[in-house]
Amino acid sequence: MHRLKIGPWAGYGWLFWGWLLLAPWVHADALVPPQQLIKKTSDQIQTELRQIDYKVDFANAVDIVDRYIEPHVDFNRFAALVLGRHWRTATPEQRARFKKEFKTMLIRTYATAYGEYAEWEIQFMPIRGWESDTSKLMVRTKFVQPGSQPVPVDFRMIRKGGEWKVYDVVIEGVDLIKNYRTTFDQEIQTGSLDALIDRLAERNRKAFKDGGKASSALPQPIPGA
Repeated sequence: MHRLKIGPWAGYGWLFWGWLLLAPWVHADALVPPQQLIKKTSDQIQTELRQIDYKVDFANAVDIVDRYIEPHVDFNRFAALVLGRHWRTATPEQRARFKKEFKTMLIRTYATAYGEYAEWEIQFMPIRGWESDTSKLMVRTKFVQPGSQPVPVDFRMIRKGGEWKVYDVVIEGVDLIKNYRTTFDQEIQTGSLDALIDRLAERNRKAFKDGGKASSALPQPIPGA
C-alpha cells in the first residue's frame, strides 16, 4: 500500500527550492506574535536538549519537547482533522485514546529530530496581510542546519482565547494532516479504528524501549500502513 515517507531533516528527501534562497527573511526584531511564539518555543527546546544526550536519556528529551510544545499545539483540532470523518463516528474513549497516542508519536519523533540536529536555526518569511485581529494564518519558515540543505517548515496556526496554537505542519510541501489522514483512513477501512490506535500505541512503546531509534525521522505514517 502506498505510504508517503518524510525523512530526517538532514538526510535523504530534504530538497530545497532555489527561489527560497532569495526570499526576504524577517529579522527577529520584526516578528509578529505567532512567529515569536514559534521562535521562543524552538529556542527553549534547543537550549535544554543541548544539555543532555537524547540517545542516553530519551525519555527526558521527550519530556522536554512535550513541556514546551503541548501548551502551543491544538492537539484536539490536529487529531480531529487527521481522523476526518472517522473522528465524527468515534466514541469519546476512542477519541481520547487516539489523541493520546497520536500526540505521543508526534512528540517523540520531534524529540529525536531536535536531538539529532541541535545546531539548527529558524528563519521566517514575512506574513502577508498581517493584522492585529488576524485569527488564522500560516507561519512560513526554513530550518537551517550547518552543512545541510535548508528545510522549509510551515506552521498552520489559529488564535484561540487570545493565544496562538499550531494545528498542522507542512514540511517541504508535505502536509502532515493530509498525509496522515490518507494513511490512517486506509488502515481503518481495511481494519478498524481500534486496530490503528493499538498499532500506534505499540509503535510508541517500541520507540521508548529502543531509546528513540524507531523514530529517527520527522513524523511519518506507521510502517505497513
